Amino acid sequence: MNHYKYLLFDLDGTLSESAPGIIKAVQYGLDAVGIHERDMKKLSTFIGPPLNVQMKKLYHMSDADIVTAVTKFRELYETKGIFDCRPYDGLDRLLPQAVEAGYILAVASSKPEPFVKEIIGHFRFASFFSTICGSDIGDELKKRAVASQKARIIKKAMGELEERGYAHDDLWQHTVMIGDTAYDIEGAKENHLPSIGCTYGYGSREELTAAGADRIVSSVKELMTVLLP
Repeated sequence: MNHYKYLLFDLDGTLSESAPGIIKAVQYGLDAVGIHERDMKKLSTFIGPPLNVQMKKLYHMSDADIVTAVTKFRELYETKGIFDCRPYDGLDRLLPQAVEAGYILAVASSKPEPFVKEIIGHFRFASFFSTICGSDIGDELKKRAVASQKARIIKKAMGELEERGYAHDDLWQHTVMIGDTAYDIEGAKENHLPSIGCTYGYGSREELTAAGADRIVSSVKELMTVLLP
């Protein structure tokens, strides 16, 4: 039996199978600055990290082009792409069962917080989560978003849970981060929290292992066996 009481979930690749909407919007944004990317492997790397960080990493784009591309991304994503996603199979059973078993659930995503809340609401999952955290919507445009910001979002979620009355020491001793990429695992490690890596998302087993995930699962069903044995 695990000793977790609090479950922090990433969004994209953990709760939401979000590739279609994100990839189309990324292509739309890159097209606006003359980068016509069709390599799906490269495009899939935009699922998880901040857009401005990944654009600079892959294409060495200027700050002005990043602002243009992110603005165009949002133009398509906010109108069409945001709901071009679906929850992973089995979450409609896992989440209510976890709450019934006494777990406290939260979302900690690097995606801008208004988008995170819209998607969780669209899935009709909002009632399962005690808090839903994301990044500031202006971070990517103002170049404040960084690759390591997941650690900050995790800390923000923990702070919000504490504000809701959960004891500080209990939170930090009994919380686990659940995510699909190295960003989630590294963010957990920076906060001295254990982590569960999910290979059913967009990160590989090799990536999650190298980042130091404490446990790795390949499906929502396997995650259920870990959390609800």
